[in-house]
Amino acid sequence: MEQSAFEKIYEVVRQIPYGQVATYGQVAALAGNKRWARVVGYALHANPDPDQIPCYRVVNKEGRVSDAFAFGGGNRQVELLLAEGVSFVDGCVDMKRCQWEKPLY
Repeated sequence: MEQSAFEKIYEVVRQIPYGQVATYGQVAALAGNKRWARVVGYALHANPDPDQIPCYRVVNKEGRVSDAFAFGGGNRQVELLLAEGVSFVDGCVDMKRCQWEKPLY
C-alpha cells in the first residue's frame, strides 16, 4: 500500500536529528515533492504522535519558529529547541549551525 503524503512527511520528520532543524521546504523535498511545504505545515499541525514525530524541529527557511506551533505556540517551540542545544541569532534558529544537512537523493 502506498504511503499518504502525511505519512511520508512524518517519516522524514522522525529522522531529523536531536539538536538540528529542517525547513518546511526541505521536509517537503525529502518526502518526495518540493511543492509540499504548505502540506508539511498541515501535517505537523495534525501530528498524531508528538512524542515520536518531533515537529518542533521544523522551522521556516529563515529559521523562524511557528507562531501557531500546535503544542503551545512559538515560545514552546523555542523552549524545546533550546533544550536540545539549538542556537538562535536575533530570534531565529542559527541555520548555518543547526540545519540538518540531509542530502536529497
